[in-house]
Amino acid sequence: MKPAAKPARNTRLIMGVAVLAIVVVLADQLSKAWAVANLSTGEVIPVIGDVITFQLTYNPGAAFSIGEGFTWVFAIIAAVAVVGIAWYSLRVSSVVQAIALGLLLGGAITHLGDRLFREPGFARGHVVDFINYGNFFIGNIADIALVVGATTIALYVALTAKNAD
Repeated sequence: MKPAAKPARNTRLIMGVAVLAIVVVLADQLSKAWAVANLSTGEVIPVIGDVITFQLTYNPGAAFSIGEGFTWVFAIIAAVAVVGIAWYSLRVSSVVQAIALGLLLGGAITHLGDRLFREPGFARGHVVDFINYGNFFIGNIADIALVVGATTIALYVALTAKNAD
């Protein structure tokens, strides 16, 4: 009896994940470089009235600045996320999955980079945030990619599970 053949990896989808992740990293890091060069900490610049403004902050914590004293833990979590998403991306089987995983991978990589290489030091770096959403929270391009990627995965799972019934 022959062993079962391994399913062929869809190289085009895997490359799509990688390319989208690179685009997210570049967009995020270039926008952060712009923000650091052009905004003063605390300065508020209206973009869409008070609903969307630019306001430069350096976030040592997670979302909503939770866990500010545990920046090194977020570096470890980001590293584990990057490895996990990259590993799972090798099994990507649809364009929707590739898009979602590319967004998640790019967001995780750029947050890991901030944690590792920004001030105040290695594995204690603060994430640059500058997009203020109506004083609810301040984020960046990586945050947008992470939210869209996670939402896409959730909807994809919900819809494919519903169609499987």
